[in-house]
This record gives sequence, structure tokens and C-alpha cells, in this order.
Amino acid sequence: MTNVQATIVQQNGLVPHDGGLGGRSPDVTLLAAIPSPSQGVWMVGGFPIRGYALSILVGILVAVLWSQRRYAARGGNREVVLDVALAAVPAGIIGGRLYHLATDWRTYWGPNGTPGDWWKITNGGLGIWGAVIGGGLAAWAVLRWKHLALAPFADSVAPPILVAQGIGRLGNWFNQELYGRPTDLPWGLKIFERVDDHGVLDPVLGHSNGHVIAVVQPTFLYEMLWNFAIAALIVWIDRKFRLGGGRVFALYVAGYTAGRFWIELLRADTATHVFGLRINTITSAVCFVCAAIFLVWTRSRRRETPEELRT
Repeated sequence: MTNVQATIVQQNGLVPHDGGLGGRSPDVTLLAAIPSPSQGVWMVGGFPIRGYALSILVGILVAVLWSQRRYAARGGNREVVLDVALAAVPAGIIGGRLYHLATDWRTYWGPNGTPGDWWKITNGGLGIWGAVIGGGLAAWAVLRWKHLALAPFADSVAPPILVAQGIGRLGNWFNQELYGRPTDLPWGLKIFERVDDHGVLDPVLGHSNGHVIAVVQPTFLYEMLWNFAIAALIVWIDRKFRLGGGRVFALYVAGYTAGRFWIELLRADTATHVFGLRINTITSAVCFVCAAIFLVWTRSRRRETPEELRT
């Protein structure tokens, strides 16, 4: 989503005027709230440096480096992680974008939609489920080509993926997107009006003019902290019980979806609803149940030996 400010104005009864966004400020103690970045894009030599893209790139780098250590500790070759990443990262980005377009199609092709923005991935709009499916299929293909087992690889990369997702959530902070409902909590997130050098509303490339449109639940922060905590818990469980057979990855799915379920209930941005619920709430519930069933079904599986990494 790119026009965050206009959406919040509509949801909170703020009235735009003179081509900008005006009206009343939220009835909260703004000094106690978390500020959003004054801008999400910096121009360096005419080239845009986007906070959203940087967050994703840092997350990918951390995930690859940590995954190499974890896979090597299981007896695998560190270079395999890089080979898989070269295929899985672009496939994951494509899958994430396709999922976003499929579940949020009204933003682009609905009434008042902007069909020309469907490809503008740097403005936000990557669905984690599409990214996991796309990246997972690419990883499976590479591992199959190398005659390597998928389960121990998936168990190795699960906690790093969670941390990468947490770091990637900072991109939503830079873009002022995926926010929660208005709040008066002291850790509420300020959403600023962003304008260009001529004072015209520009939520993507613009900079803050200091006007606070709303103070909302910082759902990006909730998910980031949740992901870090679940990643640490999974690492501890894995070390204590020496899990294998894809059970670490199943814990990742169960832990992430448990958090995503309650965080989705706090969000107020535009989303597709099914049976009165946000589609990601339903997806989280289904994935959690599937992961729980898998964990019960595979409860007797042990960790693979280095010799068992090859198929």
C-alpha cells in the first residue's frame, strides 16, 4: 500500500483541504509516541535509496550468513545455502508480490485503483505466504538438483528466516504502512504527512512536514519483536531436543502464524476480507493448524546425521 496517509484520513474522519491533508490531530500525548521516519527514500546522486529495500536486503544478508552456520553445524556444506539463496530470494520476491496482487487486487484494479502501480515493489506489497511458497519451491528444486534432502535444510534456515522477516518489518516503518488502529497508548506510532518540495502530497518520495495525521498501533514493531522472540525460542528448543525431519521449520510456521493471527486483529489498513475476517488472519489459522498436525505426526523423528543430508 502506498497512499497510507489518505487511507488514515478516511478511517479517522480527517478532512483534506487545499490539496493536502488537514483537520484535527489525534487526542493523544504526541510527545510519548514513537515517530515514523521523516522520509522513506533518500536521493543520492539522483539514485533513490529506499528504506524498504534496505531493510529487506539486510534481512536477507543476516539470514544467509546465519543459515550457513546452522547448516554447517548439521553437517551440510555452507556453499549450498548461497546456491539456494541465489534462486530462492528472487523466487520468493516474485511469489510474495503475486500473493499481494492476488489478495489485494482492489488496490490496483478495483474502483479508484492504480493499475500502473502493480509492479512497484519498492513501494511495499510483499505477502509472506507467497514468498515462502516461491522461495520454498526454488529451494526444493536446487536441493533436488544437488541430491540433498530438503528437511534438514529447512530446519537450518527456519530461525534465520524469522529474523529476516523481523528486520524486513522495518521497511513498513519507513513506508508508513501496515499500521494498526488509532491508539492513545504511549508507544503509539506517529504517522506523518509527507509532501514533496512544492508542498504537494507525496507519501512515497516525500518528506514529513511535521503534521501528525494519526497515532496508531505500531504493528510492524509488534511483529518484529515477536519474530525475534520466537526465533530465539526455536533455537533453544532445537538445541535442547535436537529436532529434525522438518520439525524446526514446522515450529517456525506455528510460532509465526500464532503471532500474525493476533497482530492482524490490530491492523486497520485496507485488506481483503473473507467471511468477515482479514484474509491473512484466515491464512494464519490454517497454517498454524497444519503445522501443529505435522508436529504431532512427526513427533518420533530424530535429527538427521550428516550422511543423511544427501538423498
